[in-house]
Amino acid sequence: MYLQVSVFLLFVLFTAGHSLYCYECLTDSCTEKLVKCPIYAYKCKSSTVVTQIGYINSKVKVKGCAVDCQSGSMNLGVVKTSSSCCDSYFCNINDAPDPRNMVPNGKTCYYCDEKSCSNILSCSGTEDRCITDRGTFGGKSMVVKGCISKSICDVATNIEGVSCCEGNLCNGDKGQSFTESFIQSVTQSYDSVKIDTEPRV
Repeated sequence: MYLQVSVFLLFVLFTAGHSLYCYECLTDSCTEKLVKCPIYAYKCKSSTVVTQIGYINSKVKVKGCAVDCQSGSMNLGVVKTSSSCCDSYFCNINDAPDPRNMVPNGKTCYYCDEKSCSNILSCSGTEDRCITDRGTFGGKSMVVKGCISKSICDVATNIEGVSCCEGNLCNGDKGQSFTESFIQSVTQSYDSVKIDTEPRV
């Protein structure tokens, strides 16, 4: 009898109660809290986003549930981000590494500022690919370039206009630069992680 009850409880624990729990944090100075993920979110994510534009220097911590994510980092010159992904209860308790502290790996890629896309960027950590992202913002054609980890690149290339390549400065084809307004849109886009973390306990 006791054996049957134990088996039943284990069954409930590993089936009906299968939802993942993660830590959630959505601002630069938030108090982390635990959230129950939606049934379709299989991973916990922790990201650190650093923005450096002129005298503006900000660091934002983002944590929560994710439908899918990849560990790695990306450096677009003015915006740097690193992500850590895991798939067990409360596994995103630690912050993703500060991308400013990553060790250069000898790889170089082009990146864009408001004037040109011929600036050379030193890649760090696991950033072993160069990325080019072509799109339209505010009716203007924009190009974003930089360094990226292969793990993130493999997912990003499913987006129209995004391409990755291997080899130093391999993303050096001609293209228009991107404006400061686009930089702002990139930093704001990280707020979209809220979509993955709306459900609450």
